[in-house]
Amino acid sequence: MTLGIFSIVLASVLVGAVAQRIAGLGFALLIAPFLVIILGPHAGVLLVNICGVVSSTIIVGRVWKDIDWSMFRWLVVPSLFGSVPGSFLAVAVPSAPLSVTVGAVVLVALTISLVLQRSDVVVRGNVPKVVAGFTAGLTNSMAGVGGPAVSAYAVLSRWPQRPFAATLQPFFVCIGTVTLVAKLILDPSQAPVLAPWMWIAIGLAIVAGIFAGEKLGRFVRDHQARLFVLVIAFVGAGLAVVKGLVDLLG
Repeated sequence: MTLGIFSIVLASVLVGAVAQRIAGLGFALLIAPFLVIILGPHAGVLLVNICGVVSSTIIVGRVWKDIDWSMFRWLVVPSLFGSVPGSFLAVAVPSAPLSVTVGAVVLVALTISLVLQRSDVVVRGNVPKVVAGFTAGLTNSMAGVGGPAVSAYAVLSRWPQRPFAATLQPFFVCIGTVTLVAKLILDPSQAPVLAPWMWIAIGLAIVAGIFAGEKLGRFVRDHQARLFVLVIAFVGAGLAVVKGLVDLLG
């Protein structure tokens, strides 16, 4: 990897970490398209998972008091059941069809959630939480993007932004870790090969991005952060579809 290309990776990681701290998600959605193009579908998604776990682990301590642990449990348990088959599919199935499928499903879910948000429909109960958690685990392991599924649930359930953003951090740590372990067991060759100094630089970029996001977050209102979340989710899902179609047609 040339220094110029790695600079793009670092910039993506930095911006992703800023988004993660402000909105609660966005890291994978912003950096996945770039890392997949640079490193390939398997190593790229795996690096996204690694960076996501690191960034969310750092953020957890900063948002601990706002975490809704009851909601976390309802999301994380079904997500684990989604992560395992998703990891198997990510290893066994070509990445292009998976990318198109995941992106399309997320786009449909987000569109429906926005349409229903304008109505009086509010989802309640535990079944929607289970569905959101399972879907997030599945899409995270297949394409490195678990946030949109939970974002759709947050919109439909009117989940306030602050506890939503905080609760996603331990959630992402769990599903990211399970995905990493499962993928490395199924196919150890997927691990991205980077020089030691590159790993250090990526770690520093994550820390710097979180710090910058924390400072910038003081000027961002909750409704602005929620809008940012939705925009990121739509863009990320759209890029996944486009990337998959390009690979299929190319």
